Amino acid sequence: MDVRATTRAPCVALLSEVLDMQYLVPAFREACPDIDLRLGADLGPLEDIDAAVCWFPPHGQLAQLPKLTLVQSLAAGIDHIVADPALPRERPLCRIVDTGMAAGMKAYVTWAVVQQHRGMKAYVASSAAGQWQEQDVVSPRRYRVGIAGLGTLGMACAETLATIGYEVSGWSRSAKHDLPAGVTGFHGDAQLDAFLARCDTLVCLLPLTPQTQGFLNAALFAKLPRGAHLVNVGRGDHLVEADLLHALDAGQLSAATLDAFSQEPLPQGHPFWGDDRILVTPHIATRTDRLVIAQQTLANLASLQQGQRPANQVDLERGY
Repeated sequence: MDVRATTRAPCVALLSEVLDMQYLVPAFREACPDIDLRLGADLGPLEDIDAAVCWFPPHGQLAQLPKLTLVQSLAAGIDHIVADPALPRERPLCRIVDTGMAAGMKAYVTWAVVQQHRGMKAYVASSAAGQWQEQDVVSPRRYRVGIAGLGTLGMACAETLATIGYEVSGWSRSAKHDLPAGVTGFHGDAQLDAFLARCDTLVCLLPLTPQTQGFLNAALFAKLPRGAHLVNVGRGDHLVEADLLHALDAGQLSAATLDAFSQEPLPQGHPFWGDDRILVTPHIATRTDRLVIAQQTLANLASLQQGQRPANQVDLERGY
């Protein structure tokens, strides 16, 4: 056991190049009133820092923390951390698992599916023009939704959509034996084509690994039903952006709802802006509760200081 844990409060650095991490301070103080928090350009004596909570941390910064015990992502994704070529890979890396995130993701994915399936974009335009104009009404039973990625969030979305009445399929790298009622399962490369053929809307909720980077590409789009709708709530690097634009131009895809991007914020002048076939949302499909981030970070740090394996430690070989 690290004797420092018995003599002083934990010292935690909040590191990000893209977020103002000040928003986490109240939650950490609620979870541990005497915590030593470090953020900003001046982190103080680096040898004091026990844990780093990260969202796109500056490359090389983690390697400068000599007594670092824990690297903690503030979300489920860890690609923003492992992209650092100087990452001290011997340090335990953990991700956050927040069961409350499922509610937000279910709401977002259901909205994305319904707004496309029911032609809500056309109704918004009709309303703005003062026109009473009906669109074709297609029963959810005749609209097929596929969920690529059957982790906690994927399972929750699949179950919700099936409950509403959609024909739902799910695909994962390995077989899942606890699928919700009404969800048809597919797994592995051998069953991917059959899964894609059943997707009027394809929802990507895969983890980002070397195997899934660029998963949403021209070859995959060609296997979807013509005019399919893409929803990406996974990671930006799942999508080959140029291939999406080509598929839309060719009519192979009719629309895309995107909440994650390779570069965030999405730069001004990017071709996705202003393309009426693409709906951009600023990575807001769901959010991790701040207090959950604080509590899981402190619990993981305590486990490590007691010689135990922390919850949700990442296997860097598998990428999740």
